[in-house]
Amino acid sequence: MDVVTSTILASFQAIPYATPVAVGGLFFSMFCVKKFISDQKRRNARLPPEVPGWPVIGNLLQLKEKKPHKTFTKWAEIHGPIYSIRTGSSTVIVLNSTDVAKEAMVTRYSSISTRKLSKALTVLTQDKCMVATSDYDEFHKMVKRYLLANVLGTNAQRRHRCHRDNLIENISSQLHAHVETSPNEAVNFRDYFQSQLFGLALKEALGEDVQSVYVDEFGSTLSREEIFKVLVLDPMEGAIDVDWRDFFPYLKWIPNKSLEKKIQQMDLNRQAVMNALIKEQKKRIDLGQKQNSYLDFLLSEGTLTEKQMSMLIWEIIIETSDTTLVTTEWAMYELAKNSKCQEMLLQEIKNVCGSEKITEEHLSELPYLNAVFHETIRKYNPAPVIPLRYVHEDTELGGYYIPAGSEIAINIYGCNMDKKQWENPEEWKPERFLDGKFDPMDLHKTMAFGAGKRACAGSLQAVLVGCTSIGRLVQEFEWRLKEGEEGNVDTVGLTARKLQPLHVILKPRT
Repeated sequence: MDVVTSTILASFQAIPYATPVAVGGLFFSMFCVKKFISDQKRRNARLPPEVPGWPVIGNLLQLKEKKPHKTFTKWAEIHGPIYSIRTGSSTVIVLNSTDVAKEAMVTRYSSISTRKLSKALTVLTQDKCMVATSDYDEFHKMVKRYLLANVLGTNAQRRHRCHRDNLIENISSQLHAHVETSPNEAVNFRDYFQSQLFGLALKEALGEDVQSVYVDEFGSTLSREEIFKVLVLDPMEGAIDVDWRDFFPYLKWIPNKSLEKKIQQMDLNRQAVMNALIKEQKKRIDLGQKQNSYLDFLLSEGTLTEKQMSMLIWEIIIETSDTTLVTTEWAMYELAKNSKCQEMLLQEIKNVCGSEKITEEHLSELPYLNAVFHETIRKYNPAPVIPLRYVHEDTELGGYYIPAGSEIAINIYGCNMDKKQWENPEEWKPERFLDGKFDPMDLHKTMAFGAGKRACAGSLQAVLVGCTSIGRLVQEFEWRLKEGEEGNVDTVGLTARKLQPLHVILKPRT
């Protein structure tokens, strides 16, 4: 009990015949005094610098280019690593340095552990029914435990090893076949790698690389390519759609029918396809044909609703199919552009592997390969800005007072472009990870995988797939960019996904 409360209650106890009106008046006075003290604290507190904006709309017009992570980074050079902006009626605290981001993710986590999702993400995630987007509560703890136990944890990765090996063998054989039949024709790298990643996702999630499925709601059979569009491409597009009502909650009653209809249709399509896929796998299970899949595991647990289970299975599919693609495609772009780095990597692989094909067992002996991977994910983080978090109690970050009701935007791109931490951060330079500052086995050298209780559960799989694929592709082929490809560096919206698929000329190594 604080001093103000004690004083007022003592005064009340001194009045033996207090009336109800007096009681109400005393407690109202207590409330007013405490509010006055709280307001005084806020006025006297050291608040983060504020980026100047417009009345009502705040800084929204300055973010209209749809690449807020780059704008945030430019503002950090003027206002420092932590500052506030206004997006309509909301105050957002933007964090642009590793130190303050880790403080938010680890030290102050208990005060800002709630997710703040856009309307599109709220629909597409079934109101946070995913590990990556849920609030940190008992549901999150349970499903993350499931995810690590069956798919992404160390033991689970051992059980799924065969799927990763098949992915790399398939890509290798397909690229060799292309070069043999069309030696001078550029390869669309994304076509091959994306398809194999999708197959890996389906095997881990459902137990098999599904080639087609009949969907009752559509009254037709969908091909593998159509399944990929419904489950991966369409939701990714919807997730980055901007609804102006997200910035003005008091105007949420105004309809935005075209966007609402588009997102709802994506959600319905996704649900229909997921239901069809799960229905087919249940038939297999009923016949006693067990698989090492996430679906088999969740069904055996019996603790989730059908909708929750469907969402968690879908999460594996969309995240496995996209994030590792972003890193691997950019790594091969940089290596194809830089023959010196490509040759250094090849020589390291030759020294360690000799005439053997590179495997996951070799990764701990290949520091330059690990450096290539981590430098790529530093420069081209798949999620430049992570979903907003909500501050539910007054806290402090970077020496500044952060009032409850604020939102936190962690600019991972800005952290990895911080000139105080990274020399010439705009350059792709794997050697920066070989100077002894980083533990070679540390998966969290950059902010790419987050930190604390919400650190990315898929970091181990991303490293295993990404590093082994990059090493094997350089071991077997000489890479060169197609003419005009070097300038294709634009990205899709607020993601780091390459806008134009990577096109390269490949030459098999003898």
